[in-house]
Amino acid sequence: MPQSLNLPYYLGYEAEQYAFYRIPKLLITDERFRSISVEAKLLYGMILNRMSLSIKNGWIDEQNRIYINFTVLDVMEMLHCQKQKAIKLLDELDCTKGIGLIERIRKGQGKPSRIYIKNFAAPSG
Repeated sequence: MPQSLNLPYYLGYEAEQYAFYRIPKLLITDERFRSISVEAKLLYGMILNRMSLSIKNGWIDEQNRIYINFTVLDVMEMLHCQKQKAIKLLDELDCTKGIGLIERIRKGQGKPSRIYIKNFAAPSG
C-alpha cells in the first residue's frame, strides 16, 4: 500500500485554481459506451479539451470539420503510459477499430494523423 501523503485542505476559493478535463456524463451513463475503458473515456475528455486549441489555430478542414493533431507520443506523455497502451486507447475510440468517437486520417510518413472528434450527442444523419 502506498504511503499516504500529508496534504493540506482546500481553503476558501482555492478550489477554483485548477483547469479541469471534462468528460461527458453520457460516456459514463449511456449503455452504448459501457465497453469503453475508463482510461479511453479520460482520453476522449482530453481530446475534447484540445479542440479549443484547434479552433485557435484554425484547424478546420474544407468541410468545416474541426480536427486535432494528437500523436501517440502525446497520449503517452499525458497519460504516462507505454506506446502499446496509447495505441490501444486510441483504437478503442477509433471508428475503424473501436466505438467510433474519433476518426483518424493518416497524413503521411512522419506527419501526425488528423483526429476528427465525433459528436456522439448529436442526432445521427
